[in-house]
Amino acid sequence: MSTRSTRARLGRSVPLLSRAGGSRRLTVGAAVAATIATLVTGCGGKSPHHPASASSAAGAPASGKLPLATTFATLKNIPQDAEAAADGTVAHPTQAVPVSATAGGPPVATLPDKELGSPTWVPVVETKPGWQRVLLPSRPNGATGWITDGKDKVQTAHSPYSIKVNTSARRLSLLKSGHSVGTWTVAVGAPKTPTPTGRTFILASLAPAKPTYSPLILPVGAHSESLDTFGGGPGTVAFHGWPQKSVFGQAVTHGCVRVPADALRLLAKVPLGTPVSVAA
Repeated sequence: MSTRSTRARLGRSVPLLSRAGGSRRLTVGAAVAATIATLVTGCGGKSPHHPASASSAAGAPASGKLPLATTFATLKNIPQDAEAAADGTVAHPTQAVPVSATAGGPPVATLPDKELGSPTWVPVVETKPGWQRVLLPSRPNGATGWITDGKDKVQTAHSPYSIKVNTSARRLSLLKSGHSVGTWTVAVGAPKTPTPTGRTFILASLAPAKPTYSPLILPVGAHSESLDTFGGGPGTVAFHGWPQKSVFGQAVTHGCVRVPADALRLLAKVPLGTPVSVAA
């Protein structure tokens, strides 16, 4: 992914299915800061930059406050994803909500209601009375936390989609209700900068006003395991297109997954919070 700062613009409606089965649409906000384009891992091929400290990145909390559970943060004392079966439930905090390491425990972070200009939607991976454990977009990869299931603070919906990536086969599969929508040959991380494995999710949708290599960038809630930062951003991995078809089937990126144009068009319709599983 290119590290060039580009003013991104969000304006698509993200379809979600309500738990009752009816359809609804969530309108994503209009304009996002120019620094958003630096958040992905730099699959465009520029050399990575390593600032002395990543703590000054946009989105970092003020000293003494709970850290924000965003793509910029590294959370401590937080449980890891056990990758137990999930039913497609996704959660959206309508206001910033505390995140706890255990159900009902003291807060260790805060999950904001927006992420990269999009509404925050995260997959629910476990539930207990009054609480739900969700995947978080922060480091370390696989970070989870418990948030309230109070309807006055958190909305829930259902995504019928799931995305699977096999880095060895260099294949991406999109499924809806367990049935294949399509499978494509893609480009994945190079041996020294591999695409991180495990479960993550679609975090945001970014449409650069002046796209250079992709009309749409879909950051996920995972980060490069080999690059702490890239181009001033936190090394967030993303799905995106690529103008040269010759890259597909190759392990050549800095961690992002480059997909063909027809795959990107379908991925653009997938709701935020949809789970992504990456296997080696």
